[in-house]
Amino acid sequence: MTSTSDSSRKSGSREIRKALVTGGAGFIGSHLIEALVERGVEVVSFDDYSAGKKENLDSVRSRKNFIEFDGDVTDPAAIHKAMAGVDTVFHQAASKKTVCMRDPSRDLAVNGGGALLLLQAAVDLGVSKFVHASTGSVYGEPVKFPQTETHRLRPVSYYGVSKLAGESYVNTFGHLFGMDITILRYFHVYGPRQESSDVGGVVSIFLRRALAGQPLIIHGDGQQMRTFTWVGDVVEANIRAATRTISRGKTYNCASGIRVTVKDLASKVLERVDARVPIQHGDPLPGDIREFDVDNSLITKELDMSFEKDFDKGLGYTLDWAIEAHALGLIR
Repeated sequence: MTSTSDSSRKSGSREIRKALVTGGAGFIGSHLIEALVERGVEVVSFDDYSAGKKENLDSVRSRKNFIEFDGDVTDPAAIHKAMAGVDTVFHQAASKKTVCMRDPSRDLAVNGGGALLLLQAAVDLGVSKFVHASTGSVYGEPVKFPQTETHRLRPVSYYGVSKLAGESYVNTFGHLFGMDITILRYFHVYGPRQESSDVGGVVSIFLRRALAGQPLIIHGDGQQMRTFTWVGDVVEANIRAATRTISRGKTYNCASGIRVTVKDLASKVLERVDARVPIQHGDPLPGDIREFDVDNSLITKELDMSFEKDFDKGLGYTLDWAIEAHALGLIR
């Protein structure tokens, strides 16, 4: 796991004074806010709490350099109000992949339209850096291995399409207005606070069901490959993208590079939890991609990222959180 250090302040760097984090009460956003607050950055959390949780920000709510703003990324007036005085935007808010099939119009409004509104506000208010959270789903089914950032973009899900629309707006604003932008394509991020309901991430879903004594449901045969990426590394990648000038105009695969099948994940979870529950198989999910073999050499070289390779270690940390959250009734 990469840790923040003075090395990230080397020459060719910029400082973050006041940051806006959209989706700030969410899984990744709340971890990013904690890290920024600890660095002394003034941080504004922007979240409509449709998916984010108030308790995710309990650790920073009393800090003097933290501001909490209840707002929707499809509301231009709220965006302008929250962004006032900000020099860096971390756009983490998104409609989840697991939600897009239910309401693809809302998915596009948030992931595509929301990005556009934030970028327009950033130009109006003179924001100097825009870091955009995207996804490996923009690639679609891979045709070349390992997948580099230049792999063709042909998404096979509504989510991938809407996130690619967001990326396109980000790159266009970089071209038209000279905005300093960076795109991070996330892959299977896991860790404490990941949404554990059935619209959440597979690691937390499996942990929640195992702790509750419920069967683990695998969609398909379980041979789908995943490259699980520790949330702390994703936070560090965001900070380095915002502070390293080499990242200007760049797109990076933000992925650990490890490869674990969903079937192997289920076995690891049952072993860790010591749960004697069955593994059941359901129909494959629409738009689900089977194979991931991701090249992260660009981000490791240019941003000096070092990703956690010990998945069992990260899974252990996540289980510790899940056990406590389950006992408190925060996950059921």
